[in-house]
Amino acid sequence: MARRRTAVEKFPARMKKRLHRVRVAVRKSGVDYFRGDGSDWIALAGLLLTVPLIAAGTLANSLWFSPAALVLPIVAGGLLLRPASLLTLYAAAAAALIVESVRLGPYAEGPARVTPGVVLTVAACGFTGLLIAQFRSRVGVPWRRGGTMLFDLRERIRVQSKLPLLPRGWHREMALRPAGGQSFSGDFVVAARTHGGRTLEVVLTDVSGKGMDAGSRALLLSGAFGGLLGSLPPHDFLPAANGYLLRQDWDEGFATSIHLVLDLESGDYELYSAGHPPGLQLCAGSGRWEEKAPEGPLLGVYDGAQFDPLKGTLRPGDVLMLFTDGLVETSDRDLDEGIDRLTGAANRYVADGFHGAAWHLIEAVARDVNDDRALLLISRDTQHPG
Repeated sequence: MARRRTAVEKFPARMKKRLHRVRVAVRKSGVDYFRGDGSDWIALAGLLLTVPLIAAGTLANSLWFSPAALVLPIVAGGLLLRPASLLTLYAAAAAALIVESVRLGPYAEGPARVTPGVVLTVAACGFTGLLIAQFRSRVGVPWRRGGTMLFDLRERIRVQSKLPLLPRGWHREMALRPAGGQSFSGDFVVAARTHGGRTLEVVLTDVSGKGMDAGSRALLLSGAFGGLLGSLPPHDFLPAANGYLLRQDWDEGFATSIHLVLDLESGDYELYSAGHPPGLQLCAGSGRWEEKAPEGPLLGVYDGAQFDPLKGTLRPGDVLMLFTDGLVETSDRDLDEGIDRLTGAANRYVADGFHGAAWHLIEAVARDVNDDRALLLISRDTQHPG
């Protein structure tokens, strides 16, 4: 009796463990599937189940359930299934069409029959779905995870473009606007504080092309430039970046870049340029904007390029603006005119210390421009000079 009682008491515990294993297995299978790592048998089973349901509805009332409704699981299968599983679904759909054709009779005898047009429509959808599935399988990115991967890439670029915190007395902000309202841009920023935090190094780069076309190259270059920044002396950064870009051997592989090396204690800086538009410095003493245009060739054009620095100082109340050409240069506006327009708009923010000005300046100067636009502002506070 004692053994039976013990066995009865252990039975619920065993059932709970089994149910727990089943839940864990189903959850793991679902997570793996939506990550693109697991089998697609769950989706296949669900779609295979819809085929006889649609066929039964067609046989029961073909006026409301058209034979062409079989394209619904076929389209879904093209988005969710692998090519091998997709063929199984197609076989089930073909069998359903044959059964419907036999049971409903020849299409010449009345409406809502399986006509040649229905067969061609289902076949065309199946062929399109198979092409999509084969392309997805060759790329290795499941449809259900493709959007997530693009989101991750966009967030990675955004995180890499974040500027480090600066000590008291300094203000920095960055605004980036891709062309056409897209999520990816050919403009990017990498920044780091080096030499024990005393020096701020910022690199603003404009990759050839715009939007999605330049986004993948910008992601690759931002990772490479972020690794180079701080690992090399400032005067070696652009030559190393130029060599890296040349080794990629891209058809459209050039880029412009401007490299700022700022001493956060003294305000002294060096500015290196690789074919980039000039920087602009507002001198608090005179209230005028001065162009800072160091010389240097484009990145990725030829080997052995030299980049000479331009030196300057940010005094209390001064502001330094770095930007890409999409902000100041268009097909109907040259660079000088664009810079005049930018400085005119920037003068409105002098009294407020340029806090929150970067985004508004892009709105004011280049809101409807079909090009990537980026603007970096660094200012030194008059009340807390460091």
